[in-house]
Amino acid sequence: MPRHILVFYGSYRRDRQGIKLARWIVDAIAARGDGAELIDAKAVGLPMLDRMYKEYAKDEAPAAMAELADKIRAADGFLFVAGEYNWGPQPGLKNLTDHYLEEWFWRPAAIACYSGGSFAGVRAMMGWRDILGEMGMAVISSILPVARISRAFGADGKPTGEDGARLEKAFPRFADDLNWWIDAAKTQRAKQEPPY
Repeated sequence: MPRHILVFYGSYRRDRQGIKLARWIVDAIAARGDGAELIDAKAVGLPMLDRMYKEYAKDEAPAAMAELADKIRAADGFLFVAGEYNWGPQPGLKNLTDHYLEEWFWRPAAIACYSGGSFAGVRAMMGWRDILGEMGMAVISSILPVARISRAFGADGKPTGEDGARLEKAFPRFADDLNWWIDAAKTQRAKQEPPY
């Protein structure tokens, strides 16, 4: 049975470069026979966090928030496309994730990171590993770093140049790692209810 993976992206910038990576990942997952859906924080448009989803009375949360909660609960795993902003996480993606908590529990998460320079977003990725773990996800050990994001994709949205070639080479192992953990978590949940 195909896996269902949500791919989260959180830049609100006018000339977003990481969206190319997020879209490519959705297509690459689909090409492997699984389902992927892009969740673009800018398109979802949640307000700055005032109340978490669970803090609203039944049927009073904004429609976009309730719809996303259902999608998160139904997903087998998550993939976060994380850009680096001043060595840290993108505020848009962080704001989106913070609206939820229990919805994330007991599923694996993977991180693809990027930046405009040679560090490929790994400094932001280090923060995301702690954040996602604290939110109840099992974060896989593999990462998918993309350096020089503005040059890693051509006008057609396909990887190009040395950085694009590295991405294409690294993706299969990264996806295999995420899929292994998705399958392991599904099997365990079928055998035993999560402890809380």
